[in-house]
Formats: sequence, structure tokens, C-alpha cells
Amino acid sequence: MSEYRLRPATNQDVEKVKKLVFSVLGEYGLRPDPEGTDADLADIEASYIKPGGIFDLMEDDAGDVVGTVGLFQKGNSVCELRKMYLVGNVRGKGLGKKMLNHAITRARELGFEKIELETASVLKEAISLYTSYGFKKIERHLVDRCDQAYALDILEATNDI
Repeated sequence: MSEYRLRPATNQDVEKVKKLVFSVLGEYGLRPDPEGTDADLADIEASYIKPGGIFDLMEDDAGDVVGTVGLFQKGNSVCELRKMYLVGNVRGKGLGKKMLNHAITRARELGFEKIELETASVLKEAISLYTSYGFKKIERHLVDRCDQAYALDILEATNDI
């Protein structure tokens, strides 16, 4: 059985991250937008880490990147969960829960009180995971490929993480 670990991404990981994210988007019929919605991936450190967020990779025991998860700082107490994706052959093994637990824990450690996210209705497994953690549907302006938005008050989150 494979072991999976999370580690912080650096700009040296940009090409691996883009390949994974764009591949998963394509699998669900969603279009990558490297000049718009996905421009944050061109410089992970400047987009996520320097402003006070995180961008982490999940690797298997061979060192291959099988997942990504980012927290983008939107304000002093609010972050946005972005780019949480897993490659198809590792889905259904609890890794999405592991990444979401990690993201919520890190958000708390960084002093955030609320996590927001935008997603597409075709990502049914992800939406099911988010709502199982207490994310509630919200109304807000959405990027082109997303048609749903959710938020979680992490101070009130009840899941065991």
C-alpha cells in the first residue's frame, strides 16, 4: 500500500502542478485558463505563500505528485480554498479528506476564521466532501468555470480533524 505525504510547493513545482490541475480539469470537461483563473499557478510562491497562504502537494511514496491544495489569502480572516485536486487513480482512498483536514488545520494555524471556495457542479465528489465538513452554499461572483460557491466558518467547524 502506498504512503502519501503533504509538502509545501515551491516554484520549482509549477510545471508538475499545472500538469496535474489541467489534467483533472480536462477529465471533468472543464477548460484550463492559464491567463486568467489559473494564472496563480505561474508563480505559486508569490500568489499563495508570500501573501500569507499555503500551496501544498500530496506525493506518493515514489515522489510523484498526486494532489494539490492551496489556501489563498483574501483578507485578514478569510482565505479561499483553491486548486484542490487529486489524480483519478488515487481518488476514493480518503486522500481528499486528508487534504481538506490539512487545509482546515493550516487555515486555523494561520489565523483565518472563514474558508470560501468556488467549484463546478460536475465535481460532485468534491462538493459532497465539502458539504460533509459543514461548508454552506453562498452567493458570490464566480469565475467562468465555476457555478457554485461555499463557505465554512472554521471556528464553528465540527468535523474531527
